[in-house]
Amino acid sequence: MVVKTELKKLGVHYVAVDLGEADIKDDISEEQLANLDIALRKSGLELMDDKKSLLVERIKMVIIELVHYTEDQIKINLSDYLAEKLNHNYTYLSNLFTEVKGTTIEKFYLAHKIEKVKELLVYDELNLTEIAYKLHYSSVAHLSNQFKKMTGLTPSHFKQLKNKRREALGNV
Repeated sequence: MVVKTELKKLGVHYVAVDLGEADIKDDISEEQLANLDIALRKSGLELMDDKKSLLVERIKMVIIELVHYTEDQIKINLSDYLAEKLNHNYTYLSNLFTEVKGTTIEKFYLAHKIEKVKELLVYDELNLTEIAYKLHYSSVAHLSNQFKKMTGLTPSHFKQLKNKRREALGNV
């Protein structure tokens, strides 16, 4: 909504504004671009007209959607999934992501999977076996090893810490 409002204020005609992207109808002047950038920054948004940065943001959005909002297991590996979804060679995507973000796509993906595991552990609706299945780990041991490697804690220790914090808050 903010982006549409700012584009209208600047007299910039657009075809569509979607999450993370605006399709501009006509050429936009340097002055309009600078003013749009200032207005978006005031709203906590960032103007990215660099195609590489835009593609990296799309990679991040696809991974976040896959980990946090998709219930179905993808039938192909992550590299093929991203290449297909973004219409680019995976090697190019991988090199670009590493160049711009300073980390690999795999590390970004694993970090989000671990965040999702933490979230599910805190909600306490699923046991570790169910979480491993839901997030497509080959086994509970694999999930636990990856969790410990990324957080320094076992999933059960993490859950105990969360429970202790909740108990401490309940006693306040």
